[in-house]
Amino acid sequence: MDAETLSRRTLRFVNVAHGLDHFVLLIYPTAVLAIATQTGLSYGELIGLATGAFVAFGLCSLPMGWLADRFGRRNLLAVFFFGYGLSCLGVASAASPTGFAVWLCVLGLASAIYHPVGSTMLVTHARRLGRDLGVNGVWGNAGAATASGVTALLAAGLGWQAAFIVPGLFCLAVGAAFLAMVPGDGEAGGGKAGGAPLIPVARPRPLLVVFAFAIIAGGMTFNITTIALPKVVDEGVGAALPLALIGSVATLVFAFGALTQLAMGRLIDRYSLPTLFLALSVLQPLGLGLAAASTGLPLLAGLVLTMAALYGQVVINDAMVARYVPAAYRARAYSVRYFLGFTVSGFVVPMIAVLHDRGGFGLVLGIAAGFGAVIVAAALGFFVLTRGPAPRPLVPAE
Repeated sequence: MDAETLSRRTLRFVNVAHGLDHFVLLIYPTAVLAIATQTGLSYGELIGLATGAFVAFGLCSLPMGWLADRFGRRNLLAVFFFGYGLSCLGVASAASPTGFAVWLCVLGLASAIYHPVGSTMLVTHARRLGRDLGVNGVWGNAGAATASGVTALLAAGLGWQAAFIVPGLFCLAVGAAFLAMVPGDGEAGGGKAGGAPLIPVARPRPLLVVFAFAIIAGGMTFNITTIALPKVVDEGVGAALPLALIGSVATLVFAFGALTQLAMGRLIDRYSLPTLFLALSVLQPLGLGLAAASTGLPLLAGLVLTMAALYGQVVINDAMVARYVPAAYRARAYSVRYFLGFTVSGFVVPMIAVLHDRGGFGLVLGIAAGFGAVIVAAALGFFVLTRGPAPRPLVPAE
């Protein structure tokens, strides 16, 4: 197989994997509404069972870059597909809180593979970095957007178990096709990412610290908003809405993020990353603050603004790693990037349960707006630190 064909096929499966990663991880937050009705357990009790999944999602991402370098990115992505399929079937078979917690933890472990490995594969095979990152982001957003609606429809029509069984079987089928059609990793793109040269920086250590704060705070706002969204819509727009309609409204809110990702993908190929990051970061605290202080249509407007900013930031942050980190260290850099974002933010599940019981989703979203303000400060710091002169190239001694 020639390199061009391998790159095209790899990008297609990486995009599908991104969609599945976000879809499957967000089945439970919607299915829990139907599970609560059947089991009699409260929302807080059931959503807390997903803590292990989201902690494993972040914690286990750290070694994935090293494992990919050792065993091959293609092989690890195949484990992702089959791991997701089997864990979905396991959750569907759960009959007790312990069963839910164990299988959700396994699901989180499988989910941890995608971002460090898939992002590296994407950057390696990209032809235009911004465009391909934007398209990949839309696939991930589509997965998150359709998770609520599809889960609600399956749960309402066939029972909550079907909401896990159908995606599980699909993941297994995609995994088999991936192994058959993608024989290996392919060649890396040298020191470039999607044809774009690396950007030298004068102060790398302060830049890494500022970027770490942005990643951690962004992970908090991302997980708080995406996990709580179905219940926020349920309480804030109208408790009388049927489950299927709640899921559809949540899907519509997610869909607006796809537009931002396409736009960011195009803009990345044209404009400075620090400038784009700073401009986009302001939208998060604005949207979350509006959602926290309102109900009905203003709440939905705030959520739409928030989703646009959240998913736009994902594209920009991945582009930053691709443009500032040499190819030899990129897989491990993505591992650290997602470890910081997802491990800390994995603890938002019990935090949502506690805050919801004490002050409702007004308090939950208000706390998220505070993390959004941290992102603005980090983006400003990143902008300032990258304004300095680039380091001079080394000159051989005479």
